[in-house]
Amino acid sequence: MSLLVHLLACAFGTGSWVAINGLWVELPLIVNELPEGWYLPSYLTVIIQLANVGPLLVTLMYKFCPGRLKAVVVIYMILSIGTVSCFLLAFFWKETTVVAGELHSTAFLIITFFLSLLDCTSSVTFLPFMMQLPAQYLTTYFIGEGLSGFIPGLVALGQGVGMIKCVNVTQRWDNMTETNTTSSQTGRYTTESQYQPANFSTEIFFFFLAGMMGLSLVAFVFLTRIPRNFERSCENLVADQVVFTASSGLDNSGKDPAGETESNELTISVNLQKQEASTLPSKAKYSGKQFAFMYFLVAWVNSLTNGVLPSVQTYSCMPYGNTVYHLSAALGSMANPVACIIAMFFPNRSLLLLGGLSLAGTGFGAYNMAMAAMSPCPLLQNSLGGGVLIVLSWIFFVGTLSYVKVMVGLILRDKSHSALVWCGVAVQMGSMVGALAMFPLINVYYLFKSGDSCNTNCSV
Repeated sequence: MSLLVHLLACAFGTGSWVAINGLWVELPLIVNELPEGWYLPSYLTVIIQLANVGPLLVTLMYKFCPGRLKAVVVIYMILSIGTVSCFLLAFFWKETTVVAGELHSTAFLIITFFLSLLDCTSSVTFLPFMMQLPAQYLTTYFIGEGLSGFIPGLVALGQGVGMIKCVNVTQRWDNMTETNTTSSQTGRYTTESQYQPANFSTEIFFFFLAGMMGLSLVAFVFLTRIPRNFERSCENLVADQVVFTASSGLDNSGKDPAGETESNELTISVNLQKQEASTLPSKAKYSGKQFAFMYFLVAWVNSLTNGVLPSVQTYSCMPYGNTVYHLSAALGSMANPVACIIAMFFPNRSLLLLGGLSLAGTGFGAYNMAMAAMSPCPLLQNSLGGGVLIVLSWIFFVGTLSYVKVMVGLILRDKSHSALVWCGVAVQMGSMVGALAMFPLINVYYLFKSGDSCNTNCSV
């Protein structure tokens, strides 16, 4: 029964951010189809920030109308609407309409807003529900939350990305129609890019996201039906004992006891509180300047990872080819949960180290931004080394700053509940400022230039 609940908690956690993470890793295929083109990521960053109105409303309801809002009902709505939205996305993501004289993918953007609204709201509803279960299942839930980014990235790697084929096109002067021919008819010759299909279509990928949301919904249904006597028995068990792995040859001093899998027969009883006290470092005392520095780190790191750099990822990667952009998006998405796992087993609360990692991550981000600014002709564009460098830069950018976010969050959590609340405020403020600052630079002032691998000449 305990193993089953762990599996249900993990499946439930995957439904938290799987839809939005899935959209990000699918962008390398979508940007070639929708009219926004390379501008699309900047639209998504703003849409996601606007969707934070969802958790704001839920938080206000908790504050001013305690007991009126039922978390279980809200979660049912989130998972049900999310499943239906992903399903509809598979059918309507290509639909476009004319808005303000320009063609826009309105269906895709509207559905994306609802998915963002649901995923953002999950942050303030899923966790309170999990707090009702024994503490050992909370870590399993966080593992599932990490898989919400890892699994779509893994599937996207299997999906691959279509290769670009340059085709000669004759544009006739009489009716200006284009035909794929190289005959000597009167007209002028141009070259256009044609994208070959991936291993499976974008529609199938969206159906996969709908399936993951549906699986999370089913897991939640079973979690709400766990017998109360089982919860109480687990609470008593956790209060008295924790699994201790003997003769493993491994140093487990960095592990969280709540994350260990229960054994039905072979366990050695130890006191949980003593175990936690021995594994966790003693709480350090921080000055006001140090707390100000941590809040600055939170705001700065989130502005880069949630607003500034995602808006220009197409410009930094697409000049190197679709495959490079695809690998950057997929592996970058997977770097986030990997960094969280590293933080779980190798925590380090040194502000000097966290500041150094923030500086390193900012350096990787600066390289990504520089390549975006040089688009469509970045450094080493036509070499294998240039593509490898930009992929690695995106992976290390996401990984290092994700580690910083996790560790600063743990420090502030240990301080007090109010410190964690202000951490959340810094996260949202940094993300919003980053997204809103980049949108006019990209979509109004056009500081970043898109290109076409078949027609862009970077040799001069």
